[in-house]
Amino acid sequence: MNKGGLNYRLVIFFLAIVFGVGLSLPTFLQTEKGAKISLGLDLQGGLYMLLGVKTEEAIKSKIKSIASSVKFYTDDNDVIIDALKIQEESVTFTLLDGDEEKNLDEMLAKIDGLQVEKNSLNYKIILSELEKESVKEYAINQAVETIRNRLDQFGLAEPNVARQGEDKILVELPGIKTGEDEQRARELIAKAAHLQLMAVDEKRADRALSMSEAEAREYGDVILEDARNPKQRHVLKEIPILDGSMLTDAKVGFDQMNQPVINFALNTEGAKIFGDFTAKNVGNHLAIVLDEKVYSAPVIRERIGGGSGQISGGFSIEEARDVAIALRSGALLAPVKLLEKRSVGPSLGQDSINASMIALISGFVIVVIFMVIYYGLAGIIANIALIANLFIVLAVMALFGATLTLPGMAGIVLTVGMAVDANVIINERIRELFRQGSSIARAIEHGYANAMSAILDANITTLIASVVLYAYGTGPIKGFAVTMSIGILASMLTAILGTHGIYQYLLPKIEKSKNLPLWFGIKREGK
Repeated sequence: MNKGGLNYRLVIFFLAIVFGVGLSLPTFLQTEKGAKISLGLDLQGGLYMLLGVKTEEAIKSKIKSIASSVKFYTDDNDVIIDALKIQEESVTFTLLDGDEEKNLDEMLAKIDGLQVEKNSLNYKIILSELEKESVKEYAINQAVETIRNRLDQFGLAEPNVARQGEDKILVELPGIKTGEDEQRARELIAKAAHLQLMAVDEKRADRALSMSEAEAREYGDVILEDARNPKQRHVLKEIPILDGSMLTDAKVGFDQMNQPVINFALNTEGAKIFGDFTAKNVGNHLAIVLDEKVYSAPVIRERIGGGSGQISGGFSIEEARDVAIALRSGALLAPVKLLEKRSVGPSLGQDSINASMIALISGFVIVVIFMVIYYGLAGIIANIALIANLFIVLAVMALFGATLTLPGMAGIVLTVGMAVDANVIINERIRELFRQGSSIARAIEHGYANAMSAILDANITTLIASVVLYAYGTGPIKGFAVTMSIGILASMLTAILGTHGIYQYLLPKIEKSKNLPLWFGIKREGK
């Protein structure tokens, strides 16, 4: 064992303390710069929502997409078809040019999950059962990612969006304080943001108010209301020209009247479809539809290239911004419905913080006092490691932008006890060696060696349990598991490495004083 002075263990321990204190300060001081720990919903208040996903709507969207693909292929390749319609969960049409049957079949074969039923040249396309399940599963996972992206762009700190059960989504929004913010967040989450460019049925446009929806379906049409005037209706071709899946960007802009509008851009495929359609339909109307409402239906004056367009609808700046966020983050393949909502007031969160801090401080003080009384100066060394451990836990959580929840606070409180447990084992092993007559240097060195296996066994098994909790637990349980895991790893650094380095540094003083009751709280027996 080194005879006093600096050693690598002490240097590493010192650097760990600097790391812990340095990265914890922004959290304690709440400075504008620096990584900080965010408080969870249960600590700072906010909004809790449980959403259900209408997966059956994703099937209908998929069917519409297939119909659009068929229409684009036949138009682009001059293949003549008739009576292209969407019926329930199928697409039906009649091929009028038998020579194109082989080419059309090859195109359909490239689309995964289709079952094509043919009666002569009459086609009926449906999705296989496996594909339906796949579409539903994808719709739920896509809804989770889309909602998370929207909330991130909305500017909320640390929103928690996670799948729960088979078809539900849990959303936690810390920091939502006002009813206005809550309403905006709910609308942004629920907005389908389904953009479609649809052709106006020019022959029946003047019958929008008198035509029934059933009659419109017979013509392959759909009747949608105007976004600005609900009494105004539009007769549109049911199969869209293209949809938001081909959209690449959406930004807020201003028109000539300085009114907010949304400028959007399409990908290469969308730009080609858009350009080809506008070239063939000069003089007709093109409807821009967002979430089943017509925002505008301008006359096509000329071919529109470049794959860009504009949505105007009397938006406020905030509305335009939220719609642009929803469009950029992607449309929800399946609508979501609110199943449960709870608002957590910040006062409740503050009560939780106060109670947790009382538990943490009281537990910490009791442990510190016990260690000093029972182990003397060795207890003070253990307490230094304990304080360093707390700072390191907070620093690592801040570094990774972790969210601190009430269970996480419980994990930190428990970490206080676990962090000192390793030093208790080490000190007891050192005491045993003193009772056997070992020298101070040998007792310290072998005390650490003998305690190592017990410390590793206890910490590794607890760490495994924490990993399992994180892997299979929900948000609050994950918070508990994170703080526990960080605390365990930090305690092994501070207790095993840090205190050992301190003893190595102080060894000459300990040997010179030979005051074992002062240093270790024990009277040496024997020689």
